[in-house]
Amino acid sequence: MQKYEIILSKLNSAGYEASLVGGCVRDRLMNRPVHDYDIATNALPEQIIDTFSGYNVIPTGLKHGTVTVICGGEPFEITTYRIDGSYSDSRRPDSVKFTPNLTDDLARRDFTINAIAMDINGSITDPFNGTEDIRRGIIRCVGKPEKRFTEDALRIMRCVRFASQLGFAVDDETENAVHAMKSRLSLISAERVRVELDKTICGENCLGALMNFSDVITEIIPELLPAAGFDQHSKYHKYDIYEHTVRAVEAVPSENTEVRRVMLFHDIGKPHCFTIDPDGQGHFKGHAEVGADITEKVMKRLRYDNASIRRTVQLIRRHSDKIRTEKHIKRLLSAMGSELFFSLMEVKKADNSAKNEFVLEELKDIEKIETIAKRIIADGECITLNQLAVNGKDIMSIGFSGSEIGTILNHLLGLVIDGKLPNDRINLLKFAEKEYQK
Repeated sequence: MQKYEIILSKLNSAGYEASLVGGCVRDRLMNRPVHDYDIATNALPEQIIDTFSGYNVIPTGLKHGTVTVICGGEPFEITTYRIDGSYSDSRRPDSVKFTPNLTDDLARRDFTINAIAMDINGSITDPFNGTEDIRRGIIRCVGKPEKRFTEDALRIMRCVRFASQLGFAVDDETENAVHAMKSRLSLISAERVRVELDKTICGENCLGALMNFSDVITEIIPELLPAAGFDQHSKYHKYDIYEHTVRAVEAVPSENTEVRRVMLFHDIGKPHCFTIDPDGQGHFKGHAEVGADITEKVMKRLRYDNASIRRTVQLIRRHSDKIRTEKHIKRLLSAMGSELFFSLMEVKKADNSAKNEFVLEELKDIEKIETIAKRIIADGECITLNQLAVNGKDIMSIGFSGSEIGTILNHLLGLVIDGKLPNDRINLLKFAEKEYQK
């Protein structure tokens, strides 16, 4: 018996109705992986707590009828059937009224595909034809979209996210409301929007969703608005900046959230750097640096963690670098670390994949760069201070102190990387003593 079945069985044995609800039912019906199970029941919160008296029970949100039960180390949210009151904060209902009726509970949910219940025997309760919408590949609000989006404005972004993840079309009435009500996303916390944005760009069908709902994306990130429809006037490009961006996002494996996020932002600085030469060719000199600065501000506004901001900004700043020599490869490996260096290669591949066909020839060059980098790492060539044959104590022993120690070590590392000095302790110390004591 699976853990969720234990939960359902205990509630049933205590005389209560209990069903799986929401995304777990949708994903089971679509044969998609299920990551968490939500359960709805006619048992009141105190009755749920009594039923699971021998379990670790967390009163997650008693006001809204939700109790979390830990079963086999896994949390299960169990919520009493309810009818929601008004949503003054566009997030949570101000009040709820418990109801004995499952259909009443399903009626408060966002989309028909998420308003399906399944009991322990696999019997389906589907008052809003969600199973038919799954079969047809349609995202449709339960009831009036305007009401659903007024209750919780994040549902606007969730609609786009489901279109991206599931590859479903959005029905006309729901889509019209998404476009008309997108400004309500400003009522939602940056953290909640950020989570949906990351899920959206990582959908298997992100291309269609990001193109069809570009106005929603630019509502969240207005800095991307100038990219929409911006003709690049470049022999390298066949798409405007926004479509190139979206196609570059799509070119990255969907599980690689970091690089997909980099691609979303990588050309955000281009409209600010555009020039056109006498031959009619467009140029974007300095766009990587400008884009990195813009991205940092956007990501801070969306409350990304500092490590993610730092890594994303570094990759954007270097995404258009020309790497022509082994020395340059070593320098980048030293500056970025191997993990981020290979992420940069993924960025370059995705960028080129969204350009004109002849640019795809550069993918071979990127593969050669990766091969050289792997060989440098495998051979243990000196590219970090830890690999340098001298350390801080060695530099102190020849009479230096304070911040000059770090300065000297970094200079010596650069000389070794460039092949101007051997990575040999005696030679390095002789050079340092002679050069710096001047």
